[in-house]
Amino acid sequence: MQTHKRLISIILVCFLILLSACSSNKQSSTNESSGEGGNIPEVNMVFFTTTVPKDLNLVQDEINKITKKKINATVKLTPINIGNYVQQTNLMLSSNEKADLMLVTSFFGYTSQVAKGQLLPLDDLLDKYGQDIKKVMDPDYLNAAKVSGKMYAIPTLRDMAGASGINMRKDLVDKYHIDISKIKTLDDVESMLKTIKKNEPSITPIVPFQAGAQPTVVYNWFDPLGDTLGVLPNYDNNLKVVDLYETKDYAQFVEKMRKWHDEGLTLKNPTTNTEAGTNLVKSNVGFSYFSPQKPGIALQESQITTVPMVTTSLKEPVTTTSAVTTMMWGIPQGSKVPEAAMKFLNLMYQDKEIVNLLDWGIEGKHYVKVSDNVIKYPNGVDAKNDGYNLNMSFAMGDSFLSYVFEGNDPNLWTQTEEFNKSALKSKALGFNFDSSPVKTEVTAVTNVVSKYALGLESGMLDPKTKLPEFISSLKAAGIKKIIKEKQKQLNEWAKNQNK
Repeated sequence: MQTHKRLISIILVCFLILLSACSSNKQSSTNESSGEGGNIPEVNMVFFTTTVPKDLNLVQDEINKITKKKINATVKLTPINIGNYVQQTNLMLSSNEKADLMLVTSFFGYTSQVAKGQLLPLDDLLDKYGQDIKKVMDPDYLNAAKVSGKMYAIPTLRDMAGASGINMRKDLVDKYHIDISKIKTLDDVESMLKTIKKNEPSITPIVPFQAGAQPTVVYNWFDPLGDTLGVLPNYDNNLKVVDLYETKDYAQFVEKMRKWHDEGLTLKNPTTNTEAGTNLVKSNVGFSYFSPQKPGIALQESQITTVPMVTTSLKEPVTTTSAVTTMMWGIPQGSKVPEAAMKFLNLMYQDKEIVNLLDWGIEGKHYVKVSDNVIKYPNGVDAKNDGYNLNMSFAMGDSFLSYVFEGNDPNLWTQTEEFNKSALKSKALGFNFDSSPVKTEVTAVTNVVSKYALGLESGMLDPKTKLPEFISSLKAAGIKKIIKEKQKQLNEWAKNQNK
């Protein structure tokens, strides 16, 4: 089934083609207006998806039976293919096309949308109509969405942290008696990969997590502070922003990746690879790949790869702004029904029936209950012919209200809640960088990163010669100016947190 991690992988790639759009700074009325053809306001809910379920309207009708009674409003579900999402939502936002509740994400330019005046500040609306949101959300999660002291989006409640780790084929782990509980460092990983290389020469020991994505996206030891152009190593209490690519840790990492590449532990030509790690495992090309860890990850990856998988963490779980702001809901500036939009958003954090209609569809038609909180497909229904196969519980408000699909641990949400509580919170949790003062430098530096980083981190480029060249090019492109601006904004943000 489609999952959180898989969609985030797609998002990371789509981010590379993020388009800018013109904005409109018109102020919209906060008074409710009627929906088309009636006196009840209609909330147009816009979100991305990989498929548009054929029974979407049936589910929408069931949702509206509830919303008419509870908030005197209806909802129109407007899914947009993820490949077109940035372009179409930018057009909607810049042209004030009717959109009242929109799925926004840090990877799709959330702070840029705020800077362009495309999203409404939600603080007052949240206080007035979002009491259930405030009951279930950690204030640190809500504050992570703030830009310049104001909240422009509400994060969904899900796994709010990440722990760098590795996913492996269970059959080969068992075959060679690999004790994954003892795999804690990259040296431990290397020893395991060599075992696979020696005994399974036709299988690549470790493959890319996602085609075109830098390994440090999923194996990291720093807060990226939004864009990785200036990071916070080890989630530092000193709030000192540094150039990741100049650090000793980065040099050691790319040297390790070069060693793995030279020893045949990685794909021969990873920079031209077009397949996700899950597909490479599924096709018997790969054994393992780096991946963020969370409760239920082994079953999730087993379902995607269709191969039993086991997983282990290499780092402790950490919550950063980027982790929290991955999935959020905002109200576009042009909405004529912002109060109704906030009322419905509040239901997504309070009403279990609404959440499960959005997540799984209609009981008896799209799923049946196995127990109070576990569901499965009805007889004759599977992932291929299910009429409502949205599979986006991570995006639909409070995930903890969602049923658990059969095969997952029935206690998945309790485990996820404990996972969130156990996570280290970055000292910069809640900081959002406004790159507009250095947008020219950001463009130039991003181009340099695109030229060198993937090659270095995949072992294709020799760090002895290419890392110094990379660092020099970054400096010439203006990374020091970006870091100076980011440090300035971070210091100002930190000062305001202590007031």
